[in-house]
Amino acid sequence: MNAPHTEATTSPLVAASSTLALVHYLDRQGVLDIPTVERITGFHSNELTDPDLRIPAEYHYRLWEYAEQATGDPAVGLHAGQVIDPDRMGLVGHVFFNCDTLGEAVTQYVRLHRLINESVTLSFEQSGDLAILTWQADSPAHYCRQDMDRTLAAALCRTRHFIHPSIVAEWAHIAHPEPSYGKEYQRLLGGRTYFGSGTTRLAFNSRHLSHPIPHRNPYVYSAELKQVNTLLARLQSRRTFGRKIRRLISRQMATERIDADTLARQCHMSRQTLYRRLKKEGLGFHELVEEVRKDKAMRYVAADHYALGEIAFLLGFSELSAFSRAFKRWTGMAPAQYRARHQSGEAREAPE
Repeated sequence: MNAPHTEATTSPLVAASSTLALVHYLDRQGVLDIPTVERITGFHSNELTDPDLRIPAEYHYRLWEYAEQATGDPAVGLHAGQVIDPDRMGLVGHVFFNCDTLGEAVTQYVRLHRLINESVTLSFEQSGDLAILTWQADSPAHYCRQDMDRTLAAALCRTRHFIHPSIVAEWAHIAHPEPSYGKEYQRLLGGRTYFGSGTTRLAFNSRHLSHPIPHRNPYVYSAELKQVNTLLARLQSRRTFGRKIRRLISRQMATERIDADTLARQCHMSRQTLYRRLKKEGLGFHELVEEVRKDKAMRYVAADHYALGEIAFLLGFSELSAFSRAFKRWTGMAPAQYRARHQSGEAREAPE
């Protein structure tokens, strides 16, 4: 049971509090098998109670797969995320619900998200009267449908419980294809839900950002924030190289051919060193290029700011047909179909 301890220095990590919450949910459902949990996570069950413990994301995701099998519930993530238990929240949760307003809480949530899950990037933007949260997995291998379900359900259910019961999503874009329980999303989130979007995005009315947080405790907030800032400082040096290479790939994609030798020279290192440093973070160069290209493609096509031929050029494809084949491989549909679907969805959501 020592493998995860060894890999923890090179793999993206997840706060053990998230894993422990899933263990407690399995216990509530009467299907907890401690030896199986310990085998999957590589930790003894009592170790998971350590508030500073972090485990490799892949082990956490394997536990979610087991949870779906053990409960026989494909929507286990949505259902587990609806459980409100203040005693089971991690440090970031306590910081969130002791901020002054929801807007401040969202800002802290985004800043501290890597403490919860290093394999997923969370960003926040305001567009018109909408506030939008976006979750993007670092790689396809680090996308877990059940964990994303739990994240969305917990974010809204806890916010309604602790801050204001009327808060609903205006709309949600879900990265994975629609599952058999697809109708549950709209009932839970409140707004229209679109599946197969590549990234997961949750939009709510920005007026909610000014909601004060009831029962906040400034003393608890100060103490918890100090602790999480210390943890964040320890992790600051982790997984920064991969993000740097992503930025370089994104910046150069439309101007020149992307190759490892060129990027390695820009980083003043050999190609072998570039590969080795990416491997330490569990990343591969060609996979990174593919991820950046896919992410930009879906954003460009959905936004409708460029013609499809222009997008193919911007992403380094020699011709539109090559781009169309790649896009269909990524999303299961042609670019024009994907664009039409998103444009019709935006039209339905546009205010009258």
